[in-house]
Amino acid sequence: MPAIPSLGNLRGRSNRRRPEPPVTTTAAAPHVVDCAVYVDGERLSGHWTHEEAVAEVRRRRDGFVWIGLYEPTEEQIQGIAETFELHELAVEDAVCAHQRPKLDRYGDMLFMVLKTVRYVAHETPTTANEIVETGEIMAFLGKNFIVTVRHGEHSGLAELRSDLEAEPERLRVGPAAVLHAIADRVVDSYLGVSESFENDIDVIEASVFAPRSPIGAEQMYLMKREILELRRAVMPLAVPLRRLAEGYTPLVPEQVRSYFRDVDDHLTTVSERVQSYDELLNTLVDATLAKISLQQNTDMRKITSWAAIVAVPTMGAGIYGMNFDFMPETHWQFGYPLIMLVILVACLIVYRILRRNRWL
Repeated sequence: MPAIPSLGNLRGRSNRRRPEPPVTTTAAAPHVVDCAVYVDGERLSGHWTHEEAVAEVRRRRDGFVWIGLYEPTEEQIQGIAETFELHELAVEDAVCAHQRPKLDRYGDMLFMVLKTVRYVAHETPTTANEIVETGEIMAFLGKNFIVTVRHGEHSGLAELRSDLEAEPERLRVGPAAVLHAIADRVVDSYLGVSESFENDIDVIEASVFAPRSPIGAEQMYLMKREILELRRAVMPLAVPLRRLAEGYTPLVPEQVRSYFRDVDDHLTTVSERVQSYDELLNTLVDATLAKISLQQNTDMRKITSWAAIVAVPTMGAGIYGMNFDFMPETHWQFGYPLIMLVILVACLIVYRILRRNRWL
């Protein structure tokens, strides 16, 4: 298979089209986002069902089918699974979702899972309830088809499809080029999310070490949870990308493997960032807990100090509250003011001592 030409060399050929079949008017199922047939990198016009699309590709013995599904049920995907002979275990994973990034091979078909991530905008990370939102894209890759299954509102591929259709030289390579474009788009989103996350960590770090900051352990654990969610999306994807770049299957031609190596390099950059964020957050969590512990010790010292001050008048009142006949100054006109003055002076002395020792 020839190498992927550059955009400049193919702009003059992008208008070449093959004869197209008559337009059909079959309505797509609600869970089918798009179903298209691509021949020589060009999209054939018309609305296609999956049966019609496969029949057209087989009739031409050229091109491939790209079907996009959104959160299909088991019943909804069954017809497509039978038409493309998708493996039942892969179909079950595609329907149930909540899978780790992986790459499985079932005969002459590949099944790949990618985690999508989206940065949730917020005013400040110190009050945010969610920072990273995840979704999933599953891809069934065959010799003349690719079926993508999306889970999550933010994992749309309509823009990506439009970009690829504007560059037919990429689609001429086959469905493997679509799988590369999806992986490249997903990893690029990781880069954007990691950069935004870095800004949040900078804000959190400044707050942790600022005096009397409002940062608490709960918010730090939220940040830790969000970085772990990002890590679960990024780290497991390294092995599948490396396999695709190293010739794991003939479904991915050599010229596409080199592009997967580039995606793998970008993923390595993201992985290193996420690892460093995770380590930094561990340090910030420890610092936050130490700060909270120090604040609690300070509060306990203050409580203890005031308890010691209050103990002085309590002791005086307790002694003179025993109602003995012979008590010092009980029958003296100035006895009560004198005792109150003694108690006040004693309290001031205790206060000065505690204040000098920085307990108050």
